[in-house]
Amino acid sequence: MKKAIMTLACVATLALPACNRPLTDQEKTIVGGVAGIGAGILTANAIGANKNWTVLTTLAGAAAGIMVARNYHTNQCAYSNGDGTYRTRPCPV
Repeated sequence: MKKAIMTLACVATLALPACNRPLTDQEKTIVGGVAGIGAGILTANAIGANKNWTVLTTLAGAAAGIMVARNYHTNQCAYSNGDGTYRTRPCPV
């Protein structure tokens, strides 16, 4: 199962640059969620977590991946200061 998931993640990652058009907001959300799921699974496997913690880290990764701190109308992004506050700056291109 792990090998199939990792293969799918690698193929999806390699296929993304083939897109010649900008992603829509919905597509960005999906990509962020999938990337978060992958990061959650990899983290759980790296620390040797049991199945319950693997599920939890996967769900947390998906939630973090779909949360985008970007205002598309003003092209401003929110960056954490590390103390619980945030600052806004123009988003990188």
